[in-house]
Amino acid sequence: MACARGSVAQPVRAPIEVVVVHGGGASNISANRKELVREGIARAATEGYKILKAGGSAVDAVEGAVTVLENDPEFNAGYGSVLNVNGDIEMDASIMDGKDLSAGAVSAVRCIANPVKLARLVMEKTPHCFLTGHGAEKFAENMGIPQVPVEKLITERTKKHLEKEKLEKGAQKADCPKNSGTVGAVALDCRGNLAYATSTGGIVNKMVGRVGDSPCIGAGGYADNNLGAVSTTGHGESILKVNLARLALFHVEQGKTVEEAAELALGYMKSKLKGLGGLILVNKTGDWVAKWTSASMPWAAVKNGKLQAGIDLCETKTRDLPC
Repeated sequence: MACARGSVAQPVRAPIEVVVVHGGGASNISANRKELVREGIARAATEGYKILKAGGSAVDAVEGAVTVLENDPEFNAGYGSVLNVNGDIEMDASIMDGKDLSAGAVSAVRCIANPVKLARLVMEKTPHCFLTGHGAEKFAENMGIPQVPVEKLITERTKKHLEKEKLEKGAQKADCPKNSGTVGAVALDCRGNLAYATSTGGIVNKMVGRVGDSPCIGAGGYADNNLGAVSTTGHGESILKVNLARLALFHVEQGKTVEEAAELALGYMKSKLKGLGGLILVNKTGDWVAKWTSASMPWAAVKNGKLQAGIDLCETKTRDLPC
């Protein structure tokens, strides 16, 4: 076909699909858990990518990936969430669609297996962005989400974690991120839409009613089709104070690469507050990064059918997914 006068034919670019997930920025993961964590994070990224390849949206992909992690007791979200000072569970989650900045979040929910699914319902079925506590649980009931006894979400590992923390009288310090577990996902779909989701059980031995960054739009995550999508993890109070997710995208907006943007945002939080953590970021052209200042951050990414995953610095394993 001839080009219109004055125009230049442009090569048709294949649509880019990317999913990146994280399993929380924390202290070193014990050797006996590493393989389970690595398998879980790879499974979540693969599930998100499968959703994209089947024609699902970026929102579908991040919800699907985070749901896998909420169902995995190795991660601090959903089943396996850490316990508060009373030995109870209070979970937070948020999700955002970069196409129109729609967002949904829940906090301090107790009897919900998958808070990320409830956050999406808040986004799509209410005029609000954020529901908390009993109101969120009443909304879940109205939406037909079954209640799960809290005992079904508590594991022996989280019970021991709380006991150990109380014995050590561990104060929650910004430079001591051993309890800073969160899960999250970002995705870019073939239509150019971006999304993020973040979910957590919070900090072990936290005060009743404490809410961290994970459900807070701009801190725990952000998505904008014009810029990128981010999910964060780490010391929640520090992340809230610097609005970490939106700060990283500000640097993208200023023309920084995803690597530079992540480094600048995390570096600012560390220098200003001694706050440690990590983030995953994908921009509108499909460039992505997983970066952290904490001791480790389990992560996995799938792009062009290739799965990459790691836990510690300078450790990346790569394999091709079956077609």
